[in-house]
Amino acid sequence: MTSKAVGDQAEARALAHLLGQGLVLVQRNYRVALGPHARGGEIDLILRERDGTLVFVEVRSRKGSGFGGALGSVTSSKQRRIVRAARHYLMRLASPPPCRFDVVAIEDDELAWLKAAFDAA
Repeated sequence: MTSKAVGDQAEARALAHLLGQGLVLVQRNYRVALGPHARGGEIDLILRERDGTLVFVEVRSRKGSGFGGALGSVTSSKQRRIVRAARHYLMRLASPPPCRFDVVAIEDDELAWLKAAFDAA
């Protein structure tokens, strides 16, 4: 299985879990390209909580916990790219709602949902 297929499968599993928790899907794979030489950002899943909070979700999957595991792979530079993409997304809205950044980490067969895993600071 290709790494893209593994990532797509993890994303689908994370989405099913979050939908089961009452969140509503707004968009998948929101991408921002900043230019030919600058890295943009991507948000795997954008969902809305029942209270209106917009949730930007990074999905990470690893076969094991080596090298920090799935959660450890969400580095500070990855967080900055996600925040940059989220800001870009929010600029399109007339009145941005409350937001948070979550991570769904899948290691082996275990799924962990970390709410407010990092912030935009």
